[in-house]
Amino acid sequence: MLCPMFTGLVQAVGSVAAVEPSAAGRRLEIDTGSWEILPNSGESICVNGVCLTVAEVLTPRRWAFDVVNETLARTTLGAATAGSRLNLERSATPTSLLGGHLVQGHVDGVGEIVRVERGDGWRVRVSTPRSTPAGPLIQYMIPKGSVTLDGVSLTLADVGPVEGWIEIALIPLTLRQTTLAGWVEGQRVNIECDAMAKTVIHWMRHFSGASRG
Repeated sequence: MLCPMFTGLVQAVGSVAAVEPSAAGRRLEIDTGSWEILPNSGESICVNGVCLTVAEVLTPRRWAFDVVNETLARTTLGAATAGSRLNLERSATPTSLLGGHLVQGHVDGVGEIVRVERGDGWRVRVSTPRSTPAGPLIQYMIPKGSVTLDGVSLTLADVGPVEGWIEIALIPLTLRQTTLAGWVEGQRVNIECDAMAKTVIHWMRHFSGASRG
């Protein structure tokens, strides 16, 4: 089975209609609002940066997702409640416009918003976790590189490599079409680092010193 990919270009903002316990974790029912697509059961949707599978199409605008405990523990979906707003994106196809960057929907860690500067030039600072299965996430952050926050493809405006923070600048279109306009200090956000940066660092760490055969 192929791993679905996304681009980080949010296509709709939905909201949690219901949260129910399940044997493996929880079932989220999401109201997709005016999003004019009808997925098949088993299709992949990026939900606030997390690749989830459509378990059931309850109505054309209300879909159910089964979220396992591992995902609940490692992402912000564990704190989702009825009414929570979520960024949504359908998986990319070979003909999709790659307007963002390649996104896997595999959250590397959860950061915290430590500063929000509103106004003509919105700027947000996020503290990145130092301890994750992928190591400190700041090592994957490159000035003017890419990062995915809550499912949105963004450019890194600045990086604090020692302190472990990143900053992004938000344009009006992003503020209108995603949940990011509602971000506040202290809020937790899903972070997916750029796959190319992770690949390079993984290779350098494990194989760059290997003898050539």
